[in-house]
Amino acid sequence: MLQWKRIISMALVLVLCLGLTFQVKASDIEEAQDKAEQLEEQKNETQAEKDSLTEKLNAIIGEMEETQKKLSAKELEIQQKEEELINAKVDENNQYESMKKRIKYMYENGNTEFIEILCASKSIGEFLNNAEYITSISEYDREQLTAFQKVVAEVKRQEEELQNEYTELMDLREKLSDDQASVEQLLADANMKLEDLEKQIGDNAALLEKLKKEAEEAAARKKAAEEAAAAQAAQSGGGSTVEISGSPGPSVVSGGGQFTNPCPGASYISSEFGEYRSPSDPAHKGMDFAANTGVPTYAAADGTVLYAFYSDSAGNWVVINHGNGLVTKYMHHSAIYVSEGQFVTKGQQIGAVGSTGWSSGPHLHFQVEVNGVAVNPRNYL
Repeated sequence: MLQWKRIISMALVLVLCLGLTFQVKASDIEEAQDKAEQLEEQKNETQAEKDSLTEKLNAIIGEMEETQKKLSAKELEIQQKEEELINAKVDENNQYESMKKRIKYMYENGNTEFIEILCASKSIGEFLNNAEYITSISEYDREQLTAFQKVVAEVKRQEEELQNEYTELMDLREKLSDDQASVEQLLADANMKLEDLEKQIGDNAALLEKLKKEAEEAAARKKAAEEAAAAQAAQSGGGSTVEISGSPGPSVVSGGGQFTNPCPGASYISSEFGEYRSPSDPAHKGMDFAANTGVPTYAAADGTVLYAFYSDSAGNWVVINHGNGLVTKYMHHSAIYVSEGQFVTKGQQIGAVGSTGWSSGPHLHFQVEVNGVAVNPRNYL
């Protein structure tokens, strides 16, 4: 008998060690999953930044192309104005040279020729016409010279305006070139960041896959160890309902919650509600009260016993209906002191702690359900 107890104890220790290892794996998996979400979020933000920069770069390139078109057109306009200016200066110079020749002729010959022309007039009318003609020549020279000078000044002004516009366009093109270089550098940085994030995502995905595989292997080892421990317990008599002292003890009500503590004699809580168990059973549905075999268990509140029998998974278990959709379950007993259909009161002993069914050691699995959904028992204790 002592040898069997040692074997079972060793098996339970192995199961507990595997359970601790599995919890560590679960924590690593959760951390890797959180990191994967963070990396994916950073990748999406960087991709959005890259798309925005690409759009900005395309706009700059488009503006540069438009500016270059304007520069080419402005160069052509300036070239045309330069040609106009040269032509205007030629006209001005020709007129000036013609006027100088006439002035020189008059200076060298005096007014004799003009007097001869006037004296050759045959009538007073012709005389007046000839006098007016001589005056008109001089006025024409002055007017033409003045007009040509105005044209030259206007063409010069237009050329200067075109040159100023051309300078502004050159400055704009230079600025756009600087902007383009800056955005291209930002794009290069974004691409490098995306490459780094892609690598991190790949490495983290590989790590996550490895952790999940290890967790599944650990879960399989734990299940095998639990099954071996249950088989050993069954061989030693732990798989059947065993009466302890033949009858239950007195009622015990403890705690200030809606429910009394179902196992006040427990040493500690070995597993909380919601803890990660395995990929197929990711969340613990109750609380585990670790206690020695035989420690009393009690009804959490008044209710009717729905089940009181042995199950391969729950071992010797009790299910109590408290009404209004509220149900409590008590698993892995070494003995049961109530029967189906029996009404029990709050704090009434219903069984004794054991390790029957799928159990890694003596404890009470206490589960609370509301309308068929498991909830945290601590909300009622």
